Amino acid sequence: MPAYRPLRSSMARRRASLALAAASVAVLAACTSPPTSVSAPAADSFVEGLDAPWSIAFHDGVALVSERDSARVLEIADDGETREVAVIDGVAPAGEGGLLGLAVHDGELFTYFTAQDENRVERREITGEAGEISLGEPTTVIDGIPAAGNHNGGRIAFGPDGMLYVTTGDAGDRDSAQHVDALSGKILRLTPEGDIPDDNPFDDSPVFSYGHRNPQGIAWDAEGTMYASEFGQDTWDELNVIEPGGNYGWPEVEGIADDDVFIDPVQQWSPEDASPSGIAVTGSDILIANLRGERLRVVPLDDLETGTERFVGELGRLRDVVTDPDGVPWVLTNNTDGRGSPGPGDDRILRLDVD
Repeated sequence: MPAYRPLRSSMARRRASLALAAASVAVLAACTSPPTSVSAPAADSFVEGLDAPWSIAFHDGVALVSERDSARVLEIADDGETREVAVIDGVAPAGEGGLLGLAVHDGELFTYFTAQDENRVERREITGEAGEISLGEPTTVIDGIPAAGNHNGGRIAFGPDGMLYVTTGDAGDRDSAQHVDALSGKILRLTPEGDIPDDNPFDDSPVFSYGHRNPQGIAWDAEGTMYASEFGQDTWDELNVIEPGGNYGWPEVEGIADDDVFIDPVQQWSPEDASPSGIAVTGSDILIANLRGERLRVVPLDDLETGTERFVGELGRLRDVVTDPDGVPWVLTNNTDGRGSPGPGDDRILRLDVD
């Protein structure tokens, strides 16, 4: 398992060389053990001064970031400077709702956001080169997703099959997660235009899996296996392997049920140690950004029941983790979202070194 550490400038690397060597020994030892807290060197920021950021996506190598409450989409320059690309019309931020997930596909930016009385996904053409990117007019992909002050889901991503996957929370209506005719408490699967694929598990339905409370992370490994992170309530957060048509139990069960009716998570944690949001898959690991637990969890793909933890309590709340076009992991903090304790430079993006 690689060791994940913040990328540093050459001067910072020289100043910290002895500390990094000692930390590397500790990390390598931890990689062969059950989940444990591993201290990592203090992080150097690549981007600073973000306001409740939520998601990162890449267009032709350029990073785009969403801000939940301002409804802004920002472009990130190579030197970490930010530029406002657009303010998304119709966003009605409240509680955990606002401008949430971003995804890029075939030259279009897809946005998931909370409007006045619903969550919806729109797409817009991306025009211009780096430093002058702009967005075209919106086209609705899907609307009518139930919204509330919390449990809005909000992660969107394109799978290896070219389809759009959308996570939705139960929006406070717990029982709706078990009803396949409801859009809440689900992972949805759509064509980029918003049509229902013919091979979806339920006829004429965008529902791909159900029984979810508030999933906020989805990613795939090189073999096409889909993983999702999910907020629990009081007992267990979850890492799930997603199967078409699968029932993941909420609200009937939380965590491992040992019941053939439901699909059990491959890992579960106490919410105070996790509250997982965005996830990413590298060549060897699943990386999970945790909010309340303030840590990056690293789960090896070849042993899904184990893992290690990085940056415990050092960076604050972590909302998203992605890999850039070069395969370098980026971590997005979320200390200005009203629940964190902002520090100098918050909120930030950090690029991690992979040994």
